[in-house]
Amino acid sequence: MSGRPVAAWPGPDGEAPPVLVGVTPAAASGLTILMVVGAVGLFALADVFAKLLTHDTPPAQVVWVRYVALGLVVAADRGRAAWRVRRPLLQGLRGLAVLASGGLFILGLGHLPLPEATAVSFVTPTFATLMAILLLREAVARRRWTALLVGLVGILILLRPGGALFSPAALFPLGSAFFGATAIILTRRIGGEDAPAATLLCSALVGFVLLSATAPLWFAPMAPVALAAAAAMGLCYAVGQLLLIAAYGRGEASLLAPFSYAQVIFAALLGGLVFGWTPDGPAALGMGLVVSSGVYILHREGVLARLRFKGMSVRRARRRAAQ
Repeated sequence: MSGRPVAAWPGPDGEAPPVLVGVTPAAASGLTILMVVGAVGLFALADVFAKLLTHDTPPAQVVWVRYVALGLVVAADRGRAAWRVRRPLLQGLRGLAVLASGGLFILGLGHLPLPEATAVSFVTPTFATLMAILLLREAVARRRWTALLVGLVGILILLRPGGALFSPAALFPLGSAFFGATAIILTRRIGGEDAPAATLLCSALVGFVLLSATAPLWFAPMAPVALAAAAAMGLCYAVGQLLLIAAYGRGEASLLAPFSYAQVIFAALLGGLVFGWTPDGPAALGMGLVVSSGVYILHREGVLARLRFKGMSVRRARRRAAQ
């Protein structure tokens, strides 16, 4: 059954299927939540390998390895339904947005601490909500406006523009979040005309084809250690995607999506263990505000989706969700 997507995966490392209005939601169990948490933990571990690879490997090559892993998982899991596309232009634009999001995130990893790059990229739901207001003319209640402002304040505290600790490289994950939000808006425009499987596969194909076509410009031979790191990154990414597919097949997307923010916690732990990263006070505060804002926005999207599923009009559902 078709419907209009009202929630989507917020970060650059995973693309879970959107929740669709008109599709009976399944309750999220402890197992499905653990599967999502396990998936984002693997994404954070994949980011560790990606950051290590960026020292000697072109960023485009690192992104290409991820697309290989994503394409293999989606093509193997989704079957023929993934090849039925009714909105090829929007799918192509979405694929470009996802490619830009992933590429900018990898560029950011090469210059920034893993936890900070991850936290900045997770401002995606905030950007997506702002775009929905401006481009889709969606109404937003005061609570979500507050959450938006909190998230933006968190980004300012985390990045500290104009301060001595500000790095222009911080614009890379910020750009990643912007293009990630663009992909979410395009997903909403596609709506239920294409299956989520088709959307995932199209994005994987667009990125893989474009990167493969430009490979002579950036490809560099990899040492055995780098090949092992690339294989580990691809494996973590692929298994994480499989866990997401399984979790979102069993539980409601709008209930599971907020648990994606566990990736920020994993990134902080791994950043400390592998790279010796320790947050200062403003960094910890900024990360906390970004996470709180994003979790709240995704929670309210879930409330709205369930109210609309019960047959309420969009306007009435939004009034109820604001209460």
